[in-house]
Amino acid sequence: MLRPLFVATFFFTMTPLLIGAQWLLDKLGLPGWGVIAVRYYRTLCWVIGLRIRIVGEPVRDRAVLFVSNHNSWADILAIGSVMPIAFVSKIEVAKWPLVGAAARLQRTVFVDRSRRLQTGDSIAEMVQRLASGVSMVLFAEGTSNDGNRVLPFRSALIGAVREAAARAEGGVLIQPMSICYTHLNGIPMGRQHRPLVAWYGDLDFMPHIKAFMARGAYDAVISYGEPIAADASTNRKVLAKQVEDAVRALTSATLLGRPRPVHGGAS
Repeated sequence: MLRPLFVATFFFTMTPLLIGAQWLLDKLGLPGWGVIAVRYYRTLCWVIGLRIRIVGEPVRDRAVLFVSNHNSWADILAIGSVMPIAFVSKIEVAKWPLVGAAARLQRTVFVDRSRRLQTGDSIAEMVQRLASGVSMVLFAEGTSNDGNRVLPFRSALIGAVREAAARAEGGVLIQPMSICYTHLNGIPMGRQHRPLVAWYGDLDFMPHIKAFMARGAYDAVISYGEPIAADASTNRKVLAKQVEDAVRALTSATLLGRPRPVHGGAS
């Protein structure tokens, strides 16, 4: 019972401080928002009992668009703890108390999937973020899953990646990425246990996070594939298959305990 109270106290104390610090840096035009965010996410991962292991190497010397699978709200904390990064998120998140404000200041691009005419604006924002040196994460399934598989990538989202590459000067570097939850309290999780971490379907958030913390400590593995260069000449269907296959292979290798597969790419 004490652990959820401790987490709630941390969240409602530190998140406003995060928002204030990032707002001030943004107003003054100063760097540092990413460093603050990484430290915040790392501390939050420690508080809720989430341990991260990295397989492969993320591109760090330039802005890159990471394309990933999606299991849970915990994905944001885990991925955000690795390096300064912004996310592509559904518009509903912008309305969440505290979370929405923090997400805006952390350069999140919000997508309203019910209004297709706004897709162009979202793509323009993605290009602007990448051009300014901010790496981004796109969850290409368009939703979260039960943690045992990778859902088919939505063609509209991959099309957005392709269009972003066409609009960006010099194209876009895409890096396939996978996140999996592998252990609970040091014991390997099987198919029946991974959905306990996953937040999908119509699950309510508060009961899910309370149950998550009550079970103990989790291990998450973030795997990075080989970067793929995309520009205006890149075929949309070829790109979609290449990225989806890479993410699916990374996920399967992690869940089966096999070495990280190496796919061809351009860096």
